[in-house]
Amino acid sequence: MTRRSPRTPQRAAPFWMVLAFGGGLAAPLMADTDTPQGFAWPETPSLNFYGMPGLIDMPSAEMMPDAQFAPSVASFAGITRINLLAQALPGVMVGFRYTETKDRNLFGFGDYYDRNFDVRFRLWDEGRYRPAVAVGLQDFAGTGIYSGEYLVATKHLTPQSLPGRLKVTAGLGWGRLGSSGSIATLGDRGSFTAGDTGGELSTDQWFRGDVAPFAGVEWTYGKWGVKAEYSSDAYVQETQQASVFERKSDFNFGVEYQASRQLRLGAYYLYGSEFGITAQIQMNPRHPATRMQLPAPTPVVPRSVWAQDEALWTESWAGSRTARVKTRDLLAEALQQDGLILESVTLEGTRAEARIRNTRYLSQSLAVGRTARAMARSLPPSVETFRIVPTSGGLGLSAVEIRRSDLEALEFSPEAADAIWAVAAVKDAGPVASEALVSEELYPAFSTSFTPYTSPSYFDPSVPFRIDFGVDLKASYSPAPGWKFAGALRQRVWGNVADGRPGSSKLPAVRTDQYEYAQFDTTLEQLYAERRWTPGRNLYARASVGYFESMYGGLSGELLWKPPNSRLGLGAELNYVRQRDFNQRFGFRDYDVLTGHASAYLELPKNYLLQVDAGRYLAGDIGGTVSLTRTFNNGWQLGGFFTLTDVSAEDFGEGSFDKGIKLSIPLGWLLGQPSRNAYGLTIRPVQRDGGQRVSVPGRLYGQVRSAHRKSLQEQRARFWE
Repeated sequence: MTRRSPRTPQRAAPFWMVLAFGGGLAAPLMADTDTPQGFAWPETPSLNFYGMPGLIDMPSAEMMPDAQFAPSVASFAGITRINLLAQALPGVMVGFRYTETKDRNLFGFGDYYDRNFDVRFRLWDEGRYRPAVAVGLQDFAGTGIYSGEYLVATKHLTPQSLPGRLKVTAGLGWGRLGSSGSIATLGDRGSFTAGDTGGELSTDQWFRGDVAPFAGVEWTYGKWGVKAEYSSDAYVQETQQASVFERKSDFNFGVEYQASRQLRLGAYYLYGSEFGITAQIQMNPRHPATRMQLPAPTPVVPRSVWAQDEALWTESWAGSRTARVKTRDLLAEALQQDGLILESVTLEGTRAEARIRNTRYLSQSLAVGRTARAMARSLPPSVETFRIVPTSGGLGLSAVEIRRSDLEALEFSPEAADAIWAVAAVKDAGPVASEALVSEELYPAFSTSFTPYTSPSYFDPSVPFRIDFGVDLKASYSPAPGWKFAGALRQRVWGNVADGRPGSSKLPAVRTDQYEYAQFDTTLEQLYAERRWTPGRNLYARASVGYFESMYGGLSGELLWKPPNSRLGLGAELNYVRQRDFNQRFGFRDYDVLTGHASAYLELPKNYLLQVDAGRYLAGDIGGTVSLTRTFNNGWQLGGFFTLTDVSAEDFGEGSFDKGIKLSIPLGWLLGQPSRNAYGLTIRPVQRDGGQRVSVPGRLYGQVRSAHRKSLQEQRARFWE
């Protein structure tokens, strides 16, 4: 084990790394296939320098396609903005931005870094004669340096004398967007103060102060676009309070090129003195990078076609253990062809229960459908009722009951996806039957994996983006269903997280000393034991002990109540944890804490999940976390969260309270091969010590929810894949 010597932080350009990250996700999307002459890409609104649909610096009233995700980078005059945009709802758009202003001593900080959130609401769509109209808040919860509000209208025109499409935008701006060419003043508005921690909603400033008009046009033809705008942003801080650049004009001009369906590039001349560039990446969960390659499902063959032995139509075979064992083996072999594992099977004359382990498919509905097919071609014809139980770690998640005759009748129905779930029942899995035939060769089970890892660190003021790369050697041992012993060794290959700044906090340093843990190249990431079981109807339980993550180890217990047909789930978790030594071997530091939460989970329409957690956090602070996550049928997840505790904004420090964005992209979406793995990312504007939770492996709700009725029905079409 090697300890890395602390080094003087080195100046770096983090933005190319972030763009490379976005490009890495979109790399499979970038390749341009043969394009017919004269082909024009489907129009998706282009982004402005703030990463929102718009002109150059000014916004428009446009919205992205629902669920669109668009990272971008824009730079001019030493000002570089990294933007993340998400179309959360058809009429609601949210964005996160990180801005670096280099080497100009802005506000006395030298290089200045700022993080802020935007939101835009559509008031009404574009019609034949009326324009689209939207209202937006820019930097509504930051320090306020980039804060501004706007009311804007956009109209598409198709003049016969001009090829391509013409788009006209006009609006009114407040704050930054009302600082040049003001036509009115509506009340008083505060200003940015150096040293402000930000993070709080400045509702008393919204739509106050000077009001100024802005306008612009955009013409697109094929893959090319030309923009011109009149800007209402005077860049007061950058030009009057510092010498970032010289603003000589209110007008901006630009040209853009749609390099592929996902990648757009632009070059601009801004404010009469500066040149700028942008790169925009467009992704949508509904449009995978590559077509998913799945083996064709086996057709459901009606029993009347293949089952000629009349004895099999009776229940007499079920009285023979030899016949039941043979049937179990046939079913296990059929499931194995689809990448599914038979945990156990309970066989009766007219009913059969199969408990399956799904290690291949992200969709449990797809796994249930393939299991039903396997049962239809493996079980004697007297079996009419199929009971399929998806499991996770030996824990039965739910029981899907399907009549065999319905399966045979509905496969080629025009409404097959809806019809099968209309007649299927989803119930509590319950315990394994005493007469079940267990697949004895499955336990004890030992597995290993050797996988790469990344460990990013965001928004350190000296180098705002840091990352470590390396490999994890993981191993697990399961002596019986529900039991698991697991560990992970981590070897860093390259990285610069260890060069981060020391944390400064008025709270116990439960997360801000991350750089101390990053000083060591070879570490024990995890080593724990876990037990899962079902203590009662609709109840799921977990108990864990060991080293849960790089910073904490201890004891953890969890209980979840979640009926399979209910959209509501309730849970409770209690942890006693101690902070690990920085070298992440077997020792602990002096800090320990009793932490835990009560949780409520509510499944909303459109695949949204609302989660509320209340309890005690790692620093001893008490409060609650609210998160809203949207899960797409192909496994993409996008959400946001915020945490408020009894820690004051002053004691919390920069950011005022914990908040962030979560994104999870399934590897199958990127690679085109079925996989249950995903690339997850959590972006906080700033990492502080308030509102922090321990990361315990194997938390229950996400696994349980995936096999309950709402999730199964949302993916009902995949039953027949």
